[in-house]
Amino acid sequence: MTDFPQALPRQATSALLPSAQLEDLAKSFLQEQKRTMRLLPPPVGLRRVGLLCLTLILSGPLCFAASARAAEPPASDAVNLAAAVLVLPPGMSGPEKQAAVMLVEEAEKRSQLRWPTSDRLPEGGKPAVVLGQRAALVRAFPALADRLKTGGNAKPEGYQILTFAPGLVIVAGNDARGVLYGAGRLLRLMDYSREGVAVAAGIDVATAPKFPLRGHQLGYRPKTNAYDAWDAAQWEQYIRDLVIFGANAIEGIPPRSDDAADSPHFPLSQIRMLAEQSRIAHTYGIEFWIWYPAIDRNYSDPATVTFALKEWADVLKQLPHVDALFVPGGDPGHTPPKLLFPMLEQQTAQLQKLHPGAKMWMSPQGFSTEWMTDFYDILKQEPTWLEGIVFGPQQRESLDDLRARVPKRFKMRFYPDITHSIGAQYPVTGWDIAFAATENRETINPRPVDEAAIFRRIQPLAEQGVLTYSEGCNDDVNKCIWTSLAWDPDADVTGILRDYSRYFIGASAAEGFAQGLLALERNWRGPLLSNTSVYTTLAQFQEMERTAPPSRLANWRFQMGLYRAYYDATDRARLLAETVQEATATEHLRSARTMGSIAAMSAAEAALEIPAVRPAADWRARTFELAEALFQSIRMQLSVSRYRAIAVGRGANLDLIDAPLTDAPWLKAQFQEIRALPNEPDRLRRIDEIVNWTNPGPGGFYDDLGNATAQPHLVRNATYAQDPAALKTPMNGFGLRRQGPPQRVSSARFVETLFEQPLEMQYKNLDRTAHYKVRIMYGMEARGSIRLVANGKIEIHPLRPKEPQTRPLEFDLPAEATAGGELRLTWSGATGLGGAGRGVQVAEVWLVRVP
Repeated sequence: MTDFPQALPRQATSALLPSAQLEDLAKSFLQEQKRTMRLLPPPVGLRRVGLLCLTLILSGPLCFAASARAAEPPASDAVNLAAAVLVLPPGMSGPEKQAAVMLVEEAEKRSQLRWPTSDRLPEGGKPAVVLGQRAALVRAFPALADRLKTGGNAKPEGYQILTFAPGLVIVAGNDARGVLYGAGRLLRLMDYSREGVAVAAGIDVATAPKFPLRGHQLGYRPKTNAYDAWDAAQWEQYIRDLVIFGANAIEGIPPRSDDAADSPHFPLSQIRMLAEQSRIAHTYGIEFWIWYPAIDRNYSDPATVTFALKEWADVLKQLPHVDALFVPGGDPGHTPPKLLFPMLEQQTAQLQKLHPGAKMWMSPQGFSTEWMTDFYDILKQEPTWLEGIVFGPQQRESLDDLRARVPKRFKMRFYPDITHSIGAQYPVTGWDIAFAATENRETINPRPVDEAAIFRRIQPLAEQGVLTYSEGCNDDVNKCIWTSLAWDPDADVTGILRDYSRYFIGASAAEGFAQGLLALERNWRGPLLSNTSVYTTLAQFQEMERTAPPSRLANWRFQMGLYRAYYDATDRARLLAETVQEATATEHLRSARTMGSIAAMSAAEAALEIPAVRPAADWRARTFELAEALFQSIRMQLSVSRYRAIAVGRGANLDLIDAPLTDAPWLKAQFQEIRALPNEPDRLRRIDEIVNWTNPGPGGFYDDLGNATAQPHLVRNATYAQDPAALKTPMNGFGLRRQGPPQRVSSARFVETLFEQPLEMQYKNLDRTAHYKVRIMYGMEARGSIRLVANGKIEIHPLRPKEPQTRPLEFDLPAEATAGGELRLTWSGATGLGGAGRGVQVAEVWLVRVP
């Protein structure tokens, strides 16, 4: 969406007009922008922006034109297309004509050149780009026939691109969609400069997609972090961007779902924008799906079914084109399959009357064990109205098991969550709690290596393809990874990123930005405290920022990379400083017996005070500037108060940039309790507990299970590449309270298992003659009960309900549990879980050798 209103960073302001004159110009320019660009009005209560943010708006229409370098003669082995004509055969379909429009418009944005179109090959060797279906090109231009032999590649949606010096490019689609994707690939292959376009000579590409479905959910609803503010033109640009990388489907959301009824950002009502999305998809000839949750309470009531049939029909009647409905069984949804399937059969009948040929899909998301049994029993009858099954979040069985048990007649589609970092189908493994507490669940999250690992482990089993789950443009890079791999599973991830960066950021920055995206993912690997590469990543982005032309600085994809780099570095600088403060406070507490408990706590509190000048204050300020820039350029809502985001957990992580990263809040709460104790010995005893929290005593062991580097006794059953959804092995989780008593960092992070998968720890070489006890801090995010057994047979405690914990629980271990020198602790929970399936959660474990 390169023609959105854009933004300049602060270093660009010094060369602009004086502030008073600049403000007048900005006001008049904004008025013009609102007329010509349909720029949304700022939200109510948006603070008056400073000089920087006034200048942000000025760069909007520059887009690629301002960044294009002066035209240079193409290399001798390049095809110079500066004066090219776009040649089209007669009789092209609407989507093929749209492919031609896309090619002309996107090339013009990047070069300031607009190719004329013709139905004839130019004479005299003038340069030409020939675009169309192969059969149509051969009929219209027989001279090209020898060059357009398929070589056996005539698969659906495929294409061939041939380039010949000095001035001929042929893009031949196997079908109408092949024309579309061939045009998109040519756009990615070309090199742009100001009033210059060229492509390498000698290209001979013939390709077709591996998977028939390659798409993304694009929900226009309040819950999303940017989508709800886009108008139809912005939606078309984004859908076009996805198409250029090979997407052939988008998925909308109906007006009523598990969401608020309205958004302050909506430029159109939900039903009108859903109709626009349907129209756009049809214009480009790609599939339009609807994610349609069945959220009424009781489908055993005929009146409820009648209501649902009418409501869905009223929506479907207003849409120009629908290819499929996908009804999730859960997330949201709460209907047993015995009631859901009959209702969906009726919905399918009316769907196909309103949109002939449209298909019905569903998923068993959130189903309990009992419901899964009923689900499989119904599928054995092979209902003819059901087209396929979707594997998505909150499914208790792996895709391997699902595919093995679902009759082969039913197609299988994948619905991976590519948008969330915690509390998700595929959370960031081993994520530092400093990131979880600040950048949170829905941050800007390029995860190319992880997404490729998920794809390569799971996607091959969903033979129909993929429509991803997205809540906004924060996962834009991940969309490109999935689309590209669904086209070519053997594609190199770094190559995909170079392609992405070359097309969206510019050829001169392609390598730096591609490597920067990989570096952002590495920022999240391992403990933040020791990850010095976070600063290196920022330095690399700052160099790209320093040398970037104005339009690149205004590019929202570039801004997202900068935002993450500055935010990550701000987090690390704060963590380092706050860790030093905490260490100083702890040293004061260690002196409590000599200086007295009250004096020690007062000294510790003083050490924990927030400094007047925050660490990395300039990086923090730049993060705020980039948040403003992203709101202006892409309507990204990174704050509830500033940009009317729906919630902090829905992408508004700017509001968390100052969240404490250490135990300071917990320590201060402890000090309040300790001061209330009546005598000095009790106060000193509590201070000793704080100072020695992680000390299990001589011959003992302590595991901070939420810390990936401090869990030596945790049993893992698989690697991330083998089990990215953590259905068989523990994953990390967080209990990030924003209200209630503060928690220790080590108690707020934990490992957890899903559904009935047990969690296990293994100890070896224990003292066979000693007596041991186990001390446990449970994670409290999951509902249900938990049971602990030693060595598979000795019950340490029975199923007990999970309750809020402020202190560890302690249990004696029978001598027989450790008599053999080894101990295996196994936690299990309730069986038959549905919903998210969050089962066992354990934060800290002490194995204490009793003297």
